Amino acid sequence: MKIYKFGGASVKDPQAVKNLLKLLTSKDNGKLLIVISAMGKTTNAIEKIVSKYLENQQIPGELQELKNSHLEIARELFPDPAHQVYKKLTRFIEEVRNFMEHNKSNRYDYVYDQVVSYGELLSTIIISEYLNSHNYKNTWVDARTVIKTDNTYRDAQVNWEETQEAIERKINRNQITITQGFIASDADNFTTTLGREGSDYTAGIFAYCLNAESLSIWKDVPGVLNADPREFTQTSLLNQISYEEAIELAFYGASVIHPKTLQPLQKKEIPLYVKSFVQPDGKGTSVSRGNRIEPEIPCFIVKKNQVLISLSSLDFSFMVEENISEIFRLFHLYQMKVDLIQNSAISFSVCVDNRFNQLEKLIQHLKARFRVKYNTGVSLYTIRHFNDAAIAGLEKDKEILLKQITRDTVQLVTRS
Repeated sequence: MKIYKFGGASVKDPQAVKNLLKLLTSKDNGKLLIVISAMGKTTNAIEKIVSKYLENQQIPGELQELKNSHLEIARELFPDPAHQVYKKLTRFIEEVRNFMEHNKSNRYDYVYDQVVSYGELLSTIIISEYLNSHNYKNTWVDARTVIKTDNTYRDAQVNWEETQEAIERKINRNQITITQGFIASDADNFTTTLGREGSDYTAGIFAYCLNAESLSIWKDVPGVLNADPREFTQTSLLNQISYEEAIELAFYGASVIHPKTLQPLQKKEIPLYVKSFVQPDGKGTSVSRGNRIEPEIPCFIVKKNQVLISLSSLDFSFMVEENISEIFRLFHLYQMKVDLIQNSAISFSVCVDNRFNQLEKLIQHLKARFRVKYNTGVSLYTIRHFNDAAIAGLEKDKEILLKQITRDTVQLVTRS
């Protein structure tokens, strides 16, 4: 069995959905599980609905717009107005409306997961019905019924034992299955999500639990590039990457592969292919056992809107294990992802990702025990397999706040 994953760009409009059908029929694989994200920028649109809702603003217009955007795509794909897809789309929108009318919680993370998940449900029902209508027979499965997690909303942790059991029970390995990325459910069947861009991780979970032959992630780029073409003018395709190297790149923020995706694949040595849905016959990039990277050239990664925090003890004593342990406890408490660490005898600096907007609470807590300086809105640049020319080119015309060099990696924190 093979696993395919398609992101939002690959299903953003009617023509993209038609291209998806063409790609799938050209591959002629009857044992396939297909993981699909929300269409285009749908997740961003639903996030705005959640924010307005929690600010007690009126949202009927935004809900109608969400419905209309999917109906517009459906009308081009399903000319028959009596097609069952329209009832299913309407039912999903009514479920969102009903939740918002009866919900009593003002917890952002909980509300976010219950509502944002409908982006994936809407997209997959359209695609499943369209494929079926063109004789590409498939079964639609709600991922929430098979991927089980704890209740850490927006960043849920997988319960592997329950998930394995549910997947074995509900997924037919001899058929084609359409399901959603990103979404899951907890023990009480409330919806959870696996973190932003978690659809790749979903595909990795299914690959692991189904002992898949391979996982292919279909993107709008030729494969894994040595830099993000939106940020760097010259990029090159990486033909092959080892699991270890891919995990390193993902950890540092390479957006082409989700950090959690690779771990379950590595455990069972399931190869990952990153390919282009625009040029499906292109070579792409393979991630598997073997040489760490081919060709071995500098790889550039940038993470913007980061926070650089510098700490020292109030009495100028050494920053020893006890201090550092307390600092990391607070990072965990306030859900900060640490991307860089540098320390000296009396100071400790970190670059963190304030992805859950809890920086102010963290800073106030830190000030009770440490002297605190911090810069928001900084950029973190990472070069894997650097050379002198790569460093010089990256440093040009930038104000560098922190620089760190290890054997394979250079990291620079710059003021944006």
